[in-house]
Amino acid sequence: MGLKQKLHTLKEKYKGKKMAPAFNALHTFLYLPNETTHGGTHIKAADDLKRTMNTVILALVPCLIFGIFNAGYQHYAALDNTLRAAPLANFFTWDNFWMGCMTVLPLVIVSYVVGLAVEFLFAVIKGHEVEEGYLVTGMLVPLIVPVDIPLWMLAVAVIFGVVIGKEVFGGTGMNILNPALTIRAFLFFAYPTWMSGDKVWVHGAAERAQEIANGANVDAISGETILGSYAQNQEVVYSLSDMFWGFIPGSVGETSKILIILGAAILIFSKIGSWRIIFSTLIGALTMGLIFNGVVNMGWIGESSNFYGLMSVPFWQHLIIGSILFGAVYMATDPVTASQTNKGKWIYGFLIGLISILIRVFNPAYPEGVFLAILLMNVFAPTIDHYVLQGNIKKRMKRLKVKTA
Repeated sequence: MGLKQKLHTLKEKYKGKKMAPAFNALHTFLYLPNETTHGGTHIKAADDLKRTMNTVILALVPCLIFGIFNAGYQHYAALDNTLRAAPLANFFTWDNFWMGCMTVLPLVIVSYVVGLAVEFLFAVIKGHEVEEGYLVTGMLVPLIVPVDIPLWMLAVAVIFGVVIGKEVFGGTGMNILNPALTIRAFLFFAYPTWMSGDKVWVHGAAERAQEIANGANVDAISGETILGSYAQNQEVVYSLSDMFWGFIPGSVGETSKILIILGAAILIFSKIGSWRIIFSTLIGALTMGLIFNGVVNMGWIGESSNFYGLMSVPFWQHLIIGSILFGAVYMATDPVTASQTNKGKWIYGFLIGLISILIRVFNPAYPEGVFLAILLMNVFAPTIDHYVLQGNIKKRMKRLKVKTA
C-alpha cells in the first residue's frame, strides 16, 4: 500500500473525529484532493489558498538561497577582510554555502516545525481544517531575524506569534496583525540584545566578543550594518553596489535588493501582491527622506546631532539600506492585514513608508522601524477603508441628490 493510499485510509478512518484535520492536512498537502463540488459554484478559478501561498514562497526562495550564501560570506569576510575586495568572486563558494546551511536552515526548520505544530494543535482542538496561511509565515520568519538568533528564542516567539497574532482572532484570514511581524516584534522587545547592535548580524560575532571578554587573544568580528554606521555617524565601508546586490550584513533575507525586486515582479504579475501598496510605501519613504535632506541642507541641524547621520543619507539610498524594500514587498502587501480599497492602499502604503523612515532617523539605538510601521498601519487599515468607503458613499449621495433635484 502506497503512502497516498495509507493517508487516504487514515483520513477515512478518522473522518468526523478529533484527529481528522491533521490527516486531512497531510493528505491535502502532499496530494491533490479527490473531493469535488456537488452543488453549483459561483466562481471558477485556477487559484486557491495553497497555490497563492506557494507563489509567495516561490518569490521568497531566491532571497533564502542568497541569504544562505551571504551568512557564510559575511562570516569569512569578517575574519579575512580581503575577501570584500572581490565579493562576487568570493561569494558563491562551497564554504559559504555550507556555513550558511548550518546556520540558516535550522531557523527554517524550527520556524516550520513549531509553527505548524501550533496550527495542527488548534485545528484538532477547534475541529476545523488546517489552514495553509503559515506556509508563508514560516518562510518569512527566518528571513527577518539575525542569523545567530538562538533557536529556543525563535521557537518561543513563533508560538507567541501564531497564538496571539493569528489564532486568537480566528485563524488565517481573520488576523489583524501580520503574524511574521508579530513574531519579530516579540523577539525585539523580549530579547533586544539578540536583535540589535553590531554582534548579531554576522555568524560567530557574539561568541568572539564573549571570548575576548573572557581574556582570549582572538580577533573580534564586527558586523555593523549600514544603518548602524549611519546612526552612530561612522564612515560606511560598503559601496552602493554592495548595498544593491546584497553583500552586506543584515537579516537573512533582506540584503539583496535585486532579488527582492524580482520577488516583487512575481507577486505583482501573479496579482497576489498589490502594486499600489508597494509603490506608495516607497513613495512615502522617499518623501520622508527628502524632508530630512531638506532639514540638513537648510542648516537646521548640525553634524554633532545624534540624528545627523541618517538625516543626511541621500533620500533614495533609504530604499537600498535596511529592510524598507523587503517590508514593502513581502510584509505590507499581506492581503489579510492590509487595506482592501484601492484608495486605502495608497494611503496605507504611503503612511508605512513615511513612518518607517521617521522611526529609522529618530531612533538611533535601533535605526530600523519598518516592522513597527507596518504593525501600526495593520491596526489602522480597517479605519482607513472605513473612511474611504464613507467618502465614496457621500459622493454618490450627492450625485443622486443632483439627479433627483
